[in-house]
Amino acid sequence: MTETSIIISGFGGQGTLFSGQVLAYAALDNGKEVTWIPSYGPEMRGGTAHCTVIISDEPIGSPLVRNPDVAVILNLPSLDKYEYTVKADGVLIVNASLINRKIERKNIRNIYIPANEIAEEIGLSRMANMVMLGGMIYMKPVLNLEMVKEALSEHIPSRHRRTLPMNFTAMERGYAFAQEAFEKTVA
Repeated sequence: MTETSIIISGFGGQGTLFSGQVLAYAALDNGKEVTWIPSYGPEMRGGTAHCTVIISDEPIGSPLVRNPDVAVILNLPSLDKYEYTVKADGVLIVNASLINRKIERKNIRNIYIPANEIAEEIGLSRMANMVMLGGMIYMKPVLNLEMVKEALSEHIPSRHRRTLPMNFTAMERGYAFAQEAFEKTVA
């Protein structure tokens, strides 16, 4: 059985829940079993927010995750909370724009992506979540980039349809950044 658990965590307003929804829709649209559980602090925008996504080829026994395969981390409090929960040999994707400390663990694969800077280059700073999502897809290809882009296109609210090209560019840039950075470490 192939099952992948993912936690996406950051401040409310960074799009952590939306990133998880996009992954969940992409998995559903491609015949996978999925759970998506959002969680946010009482402050909403500016408070803590995270979601858990499980993608599987078979029915999922429990939607709860203690030790995720992947953690996508958008801020320092989230890194402090989740760094040591990721499974050994798991993947940790860190927003280097807002996190200036080094990852302490040696038994996981990790990458730092300057997501906010990349999003600002694209022209919309709130695309950092999509940059990180693109990096995650490279590091843990449970779905491919085209599947996720298609799901976003199908499920984005109509009021945000005009941002689709920027969302696609953000995912592509995050994917390319992760690919280039990871290939440098392997070489």
